[in-house]
Amino acid sequence: MRLRFRKSELEKKIGYRFRDQSLLERAMIHPSYRAEHQDVDADNQRLEYLGDAVLGLLTATTLFRQFIKEPEGVLTSLRSQLTNGKTLAEMAQTLGLGAELKLGHGETESGGHRRPGAMADALEAVIGAVYLDGGMRAAEGLFKRLFGGRVETLSADAWAGNPKGQLQEYTQRVWKQSPDYRLVGRAGPAHAPSFTVQVELPDGRVAEGRASSRRLAEIHAAASMLQQIL
Repeated sequence: MRLRFRKSELEKKIGYRFRDQSLLERAMIHPSYRAEHQDVDADNQRLEYLGDAVLGLLTATTLFRQFIKEPEGVLTSLRSQLTNGKTLAEMAQTLGLGAELKLGHGETESGGHRRPGAMADALEAVIGAVYLDGGMRAAEGLFKRLFGGRVETLSADAWAGNPKGQLQEYTQRVWKQSPDYRLVGRAGPAHAPSFTVQVELPDGRVAEGRASSRRLAEIHAAASMLQQIL
């Protein structure tokens, strides 16, 4: 089934012209649309999966090169600031992906074009589509166009280097309580241990971190939780 998209406008906004236009079309097909149209054989979820991985690699590489003196915990927190769901959704809306996303009737009626999760998924699907169409060089070019300005404004300040402090401030503001950190695993030999820590919020949400010390594992767990809530 051929779908109507304003492909040329989308391509102008992202700064990339597809050789295989079907990849861009697929990136704009929400699962709810596919469920209502038997002649549509694919949605954007596989592309979103791929785009998430590509975005993760490009973000990690960029931060690794830009913040050459910062430890892993700081880089993890910076990555959370740069690619959390809220940021991706806002970027998708700026690009106008919401207007192009094909949704099922119920999803459309409930405002799916503005739903942050759907917007973030659509942007990652576009990144995955660009990667498949043009390879890593094309994906890197898209990353620089979309995220370059944000990367330049990132700062490895006290908040970036202190995800535990940021999470503490959040839970105190929302619930007047502190997050709960628990050591749930320890493995490896004495000279190279691996600690696993879980952090739980008052509402029951849980995130996990793993590192060579309990302190670092707590930092990673806090950074992981911040990715969920910010």
